[in-house]
Parts: sequence; structure tokens; C-alpha cells
Amino acid sequence: MKIFKAILSVPITAGLIYALSRPWGPAPALGPFLSPFSGFWQNGEKQEVNHEEIVLKADALHDDVIVRFDDTGVPHIFAKNDFDLFYTQGYLTAKDRLWQMDLQTRAAAGRLSEILGPATLEMDQRSRRLGMGYGAEANLKVAMSEARSKTALEGYSAGVNAYIDQLKPKDYPVEYKLLGYAPEPWKPINTMYMLEQMTLTLAGRANDLRITNVLKKYGKGVIADLFPDYPIFQESPIIPAGTTWDFQRLPIPVENPLKQTDSAPIVSQPVTAGVIMPRDENKPEGIGSNNWAISAEKSITGYPILANDPHLELTLPSIWYQVQLHTPEMNVYGVSLPGIPSVIIGFNKNLAWGVTNVDADVFDLYKIKFKDSTRSQYWHDNQWKATSRREEIVYVKGLEPVKEQIVYTHHGPVTETDESGEHAPNLAIKWIGHEPGNSFLTFYELNKANNYDDYRAALKKYVGPAQNFVFADNGKNIALTVNGKLPLKYKDQGKFLLDGTDTSDDWQGWIPAEQNPFVKNPERGFVSSANQSSTDPTYPYYINWIFAPSERGVRINERLAAMKGANADSLRTLQNDNFNVLARNVLPRLLSVLDGSPLSPAQKAAKTNLDKWNYVNNPESIPASIFETWFPLLQSFIWDDEFSSDKIPMKQPSRDRTIYMLLNQPNEKWFDNINTSKKETMPDIVLSSFQATLDTLQKYHGEMSPKWSWSDVKNTEIRHLSRSLKPFNAPAIKVGGGSGIVNAITKRNGPSWRMVVELGPNPKAYGIYPGGQSGNPGSPYYLNMLKKWENGELNELVFLSSPDQTHPRLTSGITFKKK
Repeated sequence: MKIFKAILSVPITAGLIYALSRPWGPAPALGPFLSPFSGFWQNGEKQEVNHEEIVLKADALHDDVIVRFDDTGVPHIFAKNDFDLFYTQGYLTAKDRLWQMDLQTRAAAGRLSEILGPATLEMDQRSRRLGMGYGAEANLKVAMSEARSKTALEGYSAGVNAYIDQLKPKDYPVEYKLLGYAPEPWKPINTMYMLEQMTLTLAGRANDLRITNVLKKYGKGVIADLFPDYPIFQESPIIPAGTTWDFQRLPIPVENPLKQTDSAPIVSQPVTAGVIMPRDENKPEGIGSNNWAISAEKSITGYPILANDPHLELTLPSIWYQVQLHTPEMNVYGVSLPGIPSVIIGFNKNLAWGVTNVDADVFDLYKIKFKDSTRSQYWHDNQWKATSRREEIVYVKGLEPVKEQIVYTHHGPVTETDESGEHAPNLAIKWIGHEPGNSFLTFYELNKANNYDDYRAALKKYVGPAQNFVFADNGKNIALTVNGKLPLKYKDQGKFLLDGTDTSDDWQGWIPAEQNPFVKNPERGFVSSANQSSTDPTYPYYINWIFAPSERGVRINERLAAMKGANADSLRTLQNDNFNVLARNVLPRLLSVLDGSPLSPAQKAAKTNLDKWNYVNNPESIPASIFETWFPLLQSFIWDDEFSSDKIPMKQPSRDRTIYMLLNQPNEKWFDNINTSKKETMPDIVLSSFQATLDTLQKYHGEMSPKWSWSDVKNTEIRHLSRSLKPFNAPAIKVGGGSGIVNAITKRNGPSWRMVVELGPNPKAYGIYPGGQSGNPGSPYYLNMLKKWENGELNELVFLSSPDQTHPRLTSGITFKKK
């Protein structure tokens, strides 16, 4: 019997060895991953607390570099020149975030399928068709022609590669082992891809086709009524209303009066070669940001205080990476984007700055008229012009490469179709991501800036995505600039699909940088932005016709206006403010309608909860869950019958317009559901949507109970970048907030970095993000900041003035020695 078992075990063992040693489809071989000598077991890390000092030799360095680490894992880099500084930043960022840098670069470049197989082919094709490579190459050419950015890019790349070169397979980040591939050398073009990816996130969507479909179906009257160019219920613009525009205005472009925009056929969902292109879509709420600065007069310190919390997808590892960078000409602390040298949001001894998204209209679609099916010529300016072509080759793991010829016009890549009888793509994309520039220099110069004039000079070099740059300095100045390379357009140019044959629909140059909206030291004693309208309607140039809803900006400005004797903690508490301005605006009206409606016992109980609510979206709040479920359903009940179609996508009226109608136009025809024989009224819609709200909550959370708490209903998730490795996700967290709340935490988006800086002779700064410095799930620095972030707390940031400065929170160090 023993001999039989032994004989039987041989083929089983052989089969198991064979199975573990080879990949199966897109999955890598499990044997190497499970190996105790080279697999995931090797990825465990210990927390540095013993003040260990390591010496590393580096060929590329010009001089020695000293790095000190604090107890949160943040490196403080002291170099004697820019090349060595960015070399070390690249090395250390790769040490903590190499796979993140790799993944995001591949996503931007359309190279995910090389490691993930056909599952990501469509995603890669979208990136290629959007011209991400075209834009990255154009920006690299400019950056490498300037000495400072060239030094930074080459130094950073050399540092990343120095880290990669010393890795053995056992040292690879765990994701490489799971996916069965190895790191590849970093190149300066990769940094440009990272910038393209951020531009795509913040300025890579449009609703041109959706609003064009509304125009074609309902006409100009409905557009003017339901889709106004400035909020009609409530707004608190970024640049205070009434600001005078003291500059010599450029002539405003004029729309061709003979153009028949509303006579073209209705367009369906844009597709390319059977692949739905997602760029014509509404940007999800929760991707935005807050920033503000208060004057010395409002501050207890006698100096300005600045705050910033960019709202982006909450991921592990974080989008951001903390670092201090020091040379004889620079001493700056803040957060960088892994893959990009310098600090993006931060402070130095003289000033602080932060950013929020402008949401400028810099992504337009043009209808192209080709001469024939070869698409080698297109009609523009009353003549046939030659197209160009760019071959894109997507390598797919396990399959043959997929090749595609992308046609370009002067507008951009022609990769979408409106399906108006034409099978080949006929819509070109004009996008700021294709515009050559060197935005890196803006951040490089801000890192070294001394005063307001330096800040304004740095901003002139910025291209996009357009950002609201908030500023404060030790000269007791505060300022905010709506900044970026903004196209000069006629009013509403890009609100609808544009005519690619008509020169009047081309971008007509650029708004001069010095004429971008800005405010310095306003009488009200603060500046702020929350992605709302950049200005009131008196600003002479067109930026966009729609911005983020006003509620966050309204709440921030209310609290800042009342603030006196403030300190950093005052601004921290504002960052965590959960007050619901939307509920304050509309809920009393909705409840008054329910007062006259027949309600079931369950409905009466829910209404009682809402009657007693203080409008605060705290984690434990049940009425917050009811309202946050109800209002989106109410909007759907009002608008879906007229503005929702699977075949003909249309944009729905804004939240602002909906509120105005609920409060001031109860007899509007839009309350009637055209799909029913009954003529519904506003009270009917309010009641039926309320009932649907309670049904929805009961379906997913049972009868009304503490299970209806807002944190449970919202169910915020912080996921690993892979989206599929659930063991690497953060544990469940209980937080309040919401998309229209200052504390803008939704299910998957929210404050990706909270920072507050007290200016002064010795600046004090505080900051945190949800996660930690390391991208390694086996590191103690993977989740070490999460709990404090969840609680709304901030870490005091260790800002050193020299490498030999003592500080109780310093734990270890590295000295990079030139060989």
C-alpha cells in the first residue's frame, strides 16, 4: 500500500510542479509567487525606529546627499544641486511606489494589455485614440529643451533606474510577483505620461454631444431655460462678485451666424470600432477640491493661514507622496505625484500654495468632413487639407499585437463617430492635453519662490489642466488665480458639437495669462475656491458654461467670513465640515409638500427624522442617509422621462436649476411624467420619490434602524490601485461628508491630501492622506495614517532646516555617496 501511494504521488507532484511553474492565461505562475525565497514572503518590512544610518554608493551623483526619515516614513532630502536632489527623489519614490508609477504610466500610455492581457485592450485603445502619446511627446520635446526641466527629468529618471537596477526578483514589489513581470527602466517620457494622466482626470471629459442632443430635440428656448450659463438659484464665485477687470481686453471671437447647429441629426453614444468612448460624460461629483487662505487680520498668529484638500479617487497607495526637498536655493515640503519631480502642493519658509480644479472647457468635439473614404483630406477654411496618421500598436499578453492607424486633423485625433450614417470615425478631439508646454516649471519655481511676484511669474508657465492656485506669503499677502492656458473662444463655444469645417469654430488663440481671473488681498479677508463658477458673468472671456455645484463654496465662504482669531485648527475643522447646504436650501420645501400628503407609518417616521435633522452629514446620521438617497431619486423622477435614453444620451438640467424649479416654479410642465397617462404634479413627484427612497433603503439595509446610518449607507471604500486585490484594500471606515459637502467624501472619492499651513518666520504645517508613504501592503507605512485621516486629524509636518538638525520624530537616514 505504501509503495502504491508513493508511485501515485509522483505524477501528482509532477503535475503540481508543472501547474505552479507555468502561467495560466493572463495569470502568472504561482510557484515563484509562493516561493519563500523570492515570493511575496520577501515583501514584509519593519518600522524604522533604531536610528539606523545607511550608506549607498551612486555613480551618477555629483556630490553626497543626506536623507533623514521621520516616524511617518517621509524622506527629508538634503542635496547640493538640482540633479542630485531629483535623483534622490526619484530613487526614494520608486523605493516606496514603483508599481504605482509603472501602472499609472502604462494606463496613460495604453500599455496595460502587455501585462494584463485582452481584458484591458479597450482601455489601452482609448488612451491611444485620445492621443495621450501624442501629447506626452509634444510636452517632452518642450521640457527637454529647457535646462532646468531637463536636469530634473534626467536626474529623476536616473534615480528611479538606480533603484530598479539594484533589485533582485525577490525584492520586486508584490504586484509584479502577482502579475508575473519585471520592472522596466524609467524614462523622462514616463513623467510626461503621468502629467497627461492627471490632465485626463481633471480636464478629459465633455458633455458636448449630450447637450447638442438636447438642443436638437427641444430647441434653443429649452436650452436657455434649463441650461443657463450661470446658476440662477445660488452661486458664490471664486473671484468675488463685483470684481473689476482692469486690463485691455482682446477682441472676443464671434460665432458664425449662418451656422445651423440645431439642424444636424441627433447623435447617439459615440463609438469607435465598436468600442464605446467614455469621454463624453458627466464628471462624477466628488472629484474636485477645496482651498482657501485667510488674511493676517483674521489669523491669531498675525500671518496668513492656507488650507488645501484636493478631492480625487481614494486609493492605496495614495495619489500623493510626501517629501521635503532641500538645496542651497530651495527648502520646500509638500506632496509630489509619484513619477513627477518637485513638490506639487506645499510650502517653503516664505510662502504656501495649493490647487483646485477649474473645470475649464478645454475638451471639444469637432464634426469633420472628409473628401472620401481614404480620410486623407478634410474640408476646412474652404479648402481640402491633408490629414496625418499615427500608427498605434498595442501589445497584448497572449495575443498578436493590435495595430491601428489614427487619423489626425489640426483639431486633433479623429477617433469618434456620431453614427450619422458614417461608419468611420468623424469626430475630432481638441484637448488641452495635446498642447505643448512645460508646466513642470510652474511647480519648480513655486518650490523656490520668495514672494507674490515670484508666484505670479511661475503661473505664467502653466498649461493645464487649469487650476485655481491659492497663495499666501510672509509678506502677509493672500491671493487666488484661476490659472492655465485658457483658449480664446466665443461665448458657449464648445457647449455644443463644433463644426470642423468652419474657422470661426477653431480656438482663436489664448487668453493672456495676466488676464486670467485673479484676486489679491480682498477686503473680505480671505480667498477660496471649491470648483464653483470662476467669476460672475461680468468677466469678458468664456471659460466654461457649467462648473461644480455651489454648495461647498457657499459653506466655505460663510464660515470664512465669520472667522476671527483663527489658527490652523480652525481651518482643519472647516475641512471636516459636514453641513449640508443643499438640504438647508431645499428640504424645508419638500417637507412642506409631504405635510399635505397621505403618509404610511414608515413614511411618517422617516419624515419625523428629517423634521428634526440639523442638516449635518455626520457618520451616524439617519436623516442624512434619507436625504442623500432622496434628492438624486427626486431629480431622476423629474428629468428621466424627458432627458434619459439608452440610444440618445442627453444631459439633464443641473442641480441648481432643479432647486430653482422646486422652490419657485411648482407648476412647470417638467414635473409631469410623459410616460404615464396621469398628469403628475410637483407634489406627486415629491411623494413618489420619497416612497422610492424608503423602499431603496429598506431593500439594501432593512427596516429603519442604526443600519441606516450615513457611513453605512455611503460605504466609503479605499481600494488598492489594482481594483481587484481586495486583501490590499483599506478596512471599512466610518466617515460622514458627501459630494456637495465641504468634507467631500463619497463612496470612492474624497480629500486625498489635507494640508494646513500657518505662515510666519517659522512656518508650521499639518497634513495627512488616507494610507501611508509606502505602496507595499507588507509595510508598516502602508496604512499608518488612515485612522487619523478617518478621524479628521492632521499630522504636524516635520520641516527641517538642515540635515544635522535634531528632532524627536526622526528615525533613520540614508547617505548617498558619490562613487
